[in-house]
Amino acid sequence: MYKILLVDDEIDVREGLLEEVDWQEHGFVVAGTAENGREALEQCSRLEPDVVITDISMPFMDGLKLAAWLREHHPLVKIIILTGYDEFDYARQAVTLSVDEYLLKPFSSGQLSELLVKIRSKIEAEIAEREDIRQLKQHYYNSLPVLKETFLASLLTRKLSEETIRERTRNLNLDLQGSHYAMQVIQLHAPDPQDGIRQEHSLYYSDDTDLRLFSVRNIAEEVWEGKKLGNVFLYQDYIVLLSIKKNEAEQHWLSSLQEALEGIIRSVQHYLKLKVTIGAGSPARQLSEVKESYDEAVMALDYRLVLGRGRLIYIQDVENRTTQKLRQDELKEQALIRCLKVGTEEELEEAITDIFADISELEHSYKDIQVYLMGLLTAVLKTAKDADVNFDQWFGPGTQLYMELFRFQSLPEARQWFADRCGALMQQLSSRRQHAYREIIEKAVSYMKANYQSADISIQQVCSHLHISTGYFSFLFKKEVKMTFVQYLMQLRMEAARELLRATELRAFEVAEQVGFADANYFSFCFKKQTGASPKEYRNKISRMEADVNG
Repeated sequence: MYKILLVDDEIDVREGLLEEVDWQEHGFVVAGTAENGREALEQCSRLEPDVVITDISMPFMDGLKLAAWLREHHPLVKIIILTGYDEFDYARQAVTLSVDEYLLKPFSSGQLSELLVKIRSKIEAEIAEREDIRQLKQHYYNSLPVLKETFLASLLTRKLSEETIRERTRNLNLDLQGSHYAMQVIQLHAPDPQDGIRQEHSLYYSDDTDLRLFSVRNIAEEVWEGKKLGNVFLYQDYIVLLSIKKNEAEQHWLSSLQEALEGIIRSVQHYLKLKVTIGAGSPARQLSEVKESYDEAVMALDYRLVLGRGRLIYIQDVENRTTQKLRQDELKEQALIRCLKVGTEEELEEAITDIFADISELEHSYKDIQVYLMGLLTAVLKTAKDADVNFDQWFGPGTQLYMELFRFQSLPEARQWFADRCGALMQQLSSRRQHAYREIIEKAVSYMKANYQSADISIQQVCSHLHISTGYFSFLFKKEVKMTFVQYLMQLRMEAARELLRATELRAFEVAEQVGFADANYFSFCFKKQTGASPKEYRNKISRMEADVNG
């Protein structure tokens, strides 16, 4: 449903439109009504309507001024002007400037319904134009190679959940199905005079690193695609090979990998006269675990300093990796940090249980567990430091944090200590966050109370003073104060106006000026809407009440 705001100073017109038109039948819902242009401005910012139907002749701000403001601040809003015959020429001139349609009074519900159909078609046509599926698809397909490479690179930099990976591969039309995965990394080497390559081999001596990477990648892709081993892509200064085991036997897969990798080294040496070293990581069972395989492949490259360049180096050959290592799980660590910042006690308990399940499921050395917990504690400490938490208040004065991990006699004991520390930090962060919220609102309220007399005060002005965004401030203000900025500002002004009317002899237009209204008539309109009485009636009522008390 598209939202409509009705603006007319005559209540009979507003109620008649609400009752006589079947808005839902035409795909609309009346989100709000306003009695004049000034009131409509306030409602537009809150309701964000798709269509504004407004009369021309209204007090405080007419329909054309409202239309001009809408065009500036909400350019996509459709505007329908309601006009009398004597205003027709005036309205017709405005159509060319800012108004979408106009309707001449008196009009029937059928005429307005026809106009709504027309407006809805216009809205949907514009939406379709902005979301042209064909153009979007074409642009998407043109961008697919880059998107695929970006996604594959993301597997190396952060741990993604299997669900996220499946969704992304499906969207990118990437076939990464397999039972095992392994990463290999190709590193190019700078020319060495000892290689005995003649000067005429320009690629060898070229300073264009991108050209050399591109040339080596072409050879690697040709070999990889020929054997259907997986994917090849660039990441930083490496050519990365993602190897995928499909249905073949593991030994056959590993043999094919070794043959292909050694073939790449020979082909690059033969055709490009370049020397490359390939590091190979251990196989992983899931795509979410290939980051570890990639890290191992990069580690394997370091052993070129011992074994020499221009060869294939498996991490298993140079480091003892017969037992399964206890590695930090980035997703679980991220879940823990999120809970510390904005989670509940139940969510924190679940996150800690999930983390310690990794330690309990497999046989790990006590040293491995200590290193694992030190990594977790470091992440928690960084969260505390980023939030500027007082460590002595959190852990107790003089506590040697990491030494605490070496005094525990059992894993449950370590878990309880860790859970207690996380719980205490979460409470501190929550308390500080609430304090920060209150401080922002207190500063805003203080500023508003000091400046409500200015007719120019606005939410933008307050946010500029506080150095925060209007969207965040609006959310925070409504959450803490239980009313919008505009409503609270109006309440401040009305309270001040009531006090001035009670305690002074100022006339209504003087009161209006002192509480931030540039237009005395609009002040009287707002005052009556808030209190049910005009300023004069309110003052008389107060005087009678005081006379009764004194008499």
